[in-house]
Amino acid sequence: MTLTVPLTTPLTHTLGIDIAKAKFDVALHLIRQTPAQIALASSLNKYHLKDKTAQFTNDAAGFDALIAWLQAHHVGLESIHIAMEATGIYYEELAVFLCAKGFNVSVVNPALISGFAKANLSRTKTDKADAKLIASFCAALQPARWLAPAPQVRHLRELTRRLVDLKDLQQQERNRLSQARSTHDSITVIIDALETQIKLIVKAIKDHIDKHPDLKAQAALLDSIPGMGAVTIGTLLAEVEFDRFDRAPQLAAFTGLVPKIRQSGTSVHGRGALSKAGSSDLRRSLYMPAIVAMQHNPVIKAFYTRLLANGKSKMQAICACMRKLLCIAFGVLKSKLPFNPNYCLAA
Repeated sequence: MTLTVPLTTPLTHTLGIDIAKAKFDVALHLIRQTPAQIALASSLNKYHLKDKTAQFTNDAAGFDALIAWLQAHHVGLESIHIAMEATGIYYEELAVFLCAKGFNVSVVNPALISGFAKANLSRTKTDKADAKLIASFCAALQPARWLAPAPQVRHLRELTRRLVDLKDLQQQERNRLSQARSTHDSITVIIDALETQIKLIVKAIKDHIDKHPDLKAQAALLDSIPGMGAVTIGTLLAEVEFDRFDRAPQLAAFTGLVPKIRQSGTSVHGRGALSKAGSSDLRRSLYMPAIVAMQHNPVIKAFYTRLLANGKSKMQAICACMRKLLCIAFGVLKSKLPFNPNYCLAA
């Protein structure tokens, strides 16, 4: 969920990075040779076209070692395009570090890399091979440049994701409590402790938003929408960079809240379902707000009733309401105007 801008700089190299928790593999791929490289290759009677690979630790020392390695291979700052997969949270520190250094960095959906591998009949699956594959993908498709989220957004994202983890743990303990006998007291202590931590994180999210005027202004606009609670507002501001999108349908597609149609010829008529291409946590965060909005938001309530009247199932209607609620949030933030039910109903 990141802002991207087109690349315009002439490139001679791409760097593919296959990143993991403790280390990352890199592959330096030559797109085209400079006149100096051609002259050197001719004098040596060979062409240096083979990818160069290396491995570094995924920490500050490894980041500095990567820069030194690139300098040793005489790769200029403006002549290289770096690409990596959006692998959990492991990529983020390195991506932010490279962006701060001024490199062209792209963070790519792993599904795109997987599709590229299948299209090229790739059969080898190792860290080094994956780094080479990402470098080739970058050279062939030149994905858009990634811009690091603002520090306050990254901090908010860490808080909201921690809140999700705590709530999941609490639910797990509650499930165990229903079948516990001799461990009842122990489980209760853990549930109470988690409840305390949840309240602290919720307060930390509110305090963090209040401390930053841009986040506070956006939160106030979202709060004007019936059905939007404080936790959902925090999650949206942390996980969705609304400025990236020009239209609400783009945001809905990014979130995975659009139908996936399976039809082909006369024999394939699959049942429609959500594409689920985006963050599952983000979609989950919109479920309960949509349920509340169906009762208290006149726009969502009328929309839900109309869908049921048109023969949609309840779950299909709820998913559509989730998408509608997200699109309303997009409109409110884009227009910088509070929610107006009369305008939305007219639209």
